[in-house]
Amino acid sequence: MTSTNFTRRDQTRIRRAVRRRRRLRLGAATALGSLAVASVSGAALGTAGANLRATAGIQLVNLAEPLLAAAEDAGNADDADDGRDSAAGPDEHPATGNVPDRQAAEKPLAAGAGTGTEGEDPDHREPAAKAAADEAARSTAAEAAAQSAAEEAARAAVPLDDPAGAKAYAAAALPARGWDAGQLTCLDTLWTKESEWLTSALNPSSGAYGIAQSLPAEKMQVAGADWKVSYSTQINWGLDYIASRYGSPCSALSFHYANNWY
Repeated sequence: MTSTNFTRRDQTRIRRAVRRRRRLRLGAATALGSLAVASVSGAALGTAGANLRATAGIQLVNLAEPLLAAAEDAGNADDADDGRDSAAGPDEHPATGNVPDRQAAEKPLAAGAGTGTEGEDPDHREPAAKAAADEAARSTAAEAAAQSAAEEAARAAVPLDDPAGAKAYAAAALPARGWDAGQLTCLDTLWTKESEWLTSALNPSSGAYGIAQSLPAEKMQVAGADWKVSYSTQINWGLDYIASRYGSPCSALSFHYANNWY
């Protein structure tokens, strides 16, 4: 055969073929040698040796098969490598190619991202709509407060007629003025004659008003702005009037007996 310029690929293939044939021959020789030894040893043992020889031969063949298969696989792998080398060219390595951006490929798309519809935060509503809702809430609260105040004022505008409660309040106020229980008896008689201890008592002929029958009625406002409806305010004013004009409830009662007023 004439001299030829072998390429690098041809040289690599030749070397690998030589190595593969050597491995095949070595594996086969090892298996056959082991089989021969087993045969000689079995011959010396007679019939039992024959059975042993047959068994050993089978086992050695089984042992030799993986060696031969491994050698064949190695040769195939060399051929596969050689194919890749030849595809890349004699002086080039295979190109790695363009690897896709894994992070970009695996990056999940957030559910509802950019849609502006899913998971919408109520606080991110349009400013005008949110302001209108807040204003409506404030208006409703203001209306409720105004209604409550009106109801309270309406209740406060009605005189509280409670003779038992008024008498109990007066009895608790007398000791602070230095008056004993006898003064309470006189006071009870006096204001029973005047008003029956009614907060709303009104003398239609004179215009005297309240438990103490103040005349004019507006004089009681010095004791409190609720003088029209509160028995405690009227009693405070009446006790001050008796103390300043008569000195005690019994003295005021004596004057009333004589003049039919006090």
